[in-house]
Amino acid sequence: MRGAPRGLARGAPPRAGIDDPVEARSPLVWRFMGLYFARYLRRHMNALRVPAWGLPPAAPAGPVVVYCNHPAWWDAAVIILLGHRFFPRAESYAPFDAAMLARYRIFARMGAFGVDLASPRGAAAFLAASRRILARPAPVLWITAQGRFSDVRDRPLGLRPGVARLPEIAPGALFVPLALEYAFWDERGAEAFAAFGAGIPGADLLALPRPDRLARLEADLTRAVDRLGADVRSRDPARFASLLEGRRGVGGVYDAWRRLAAGLTGRSFEPGHGKGLPS
Repeated sequence: MRGAPRGLARGAPPRAGIDDPVEARSPLVWRFMGLYFARYLRRHMNALRVPAWGLPPAAPAGPVVVYCNHPAWWDAAVIILLGHRFFPRAESYAPFDAAMLARYRIFARMGAFGVDLASPRGAAAFLAASRRILARPAPVLWITAQGRFSDVRDRPLGLRPGVARLPEIAPGALFVPLALEYAFWDERGAEAFAAFGAGIPGADLLALPRPDRLARLEADLTRAVDRLGADVRSRDPARFASLLEGRRGVGGVYDAWRRLAAGLTGRSFEPGHGKGLPS
């Protein structure tokens, strides 16, 4: 994951144990930042939507690895909100670009751990931190598995090989693909979309050779991304449940005039685009 909203750039100095994600993580900070990002999304987006078929597995008994595509800067915020909504009692963790984590240390208090994506040493650090995390009781490890920003239409997705090593560390984990996408529909703000695919047990992945394992993970994620994309292109809100909704309408003088016009003609005011407009 990369980047952070303005206002989070000044982190506290490193504390003892900050390189250990389990020691560094603060449940209080995690809860607070869930509220922060919910407010942030409502201010800057129209909605966060999940299709009916895209809900996560119900209460897995052991560790969960959620691996996703990486289309936009918003991914970190959306993942945090999904963690709060669907895994409220689990400890959530995520690898984070080491250079960015040095700038936004607040994310370390939320379970992020630094990874140097450009070096073999970084891959070793990722596996070591993942081993520590997945040994915890029922954690959720969130991975933007492409390791770079990439358009949702790019094929192949090109997942980094580290995700295929995790079944060797945690064969008891459930590996769940997560598709993310963003689009503009009828409102001023963009729509954020998320959909979980069917999970596969780590033991089943471990039975495959490593290249086939990576191919299976990528195929499962590709199916979820493609299916979500078809729903997004339909522009049909009825296909989705809204987890969060922002303030609709344009605001300012334009919506003030629309509100006045609706009142003068005895109609209710609907701030959404295309409804409640004066004739």
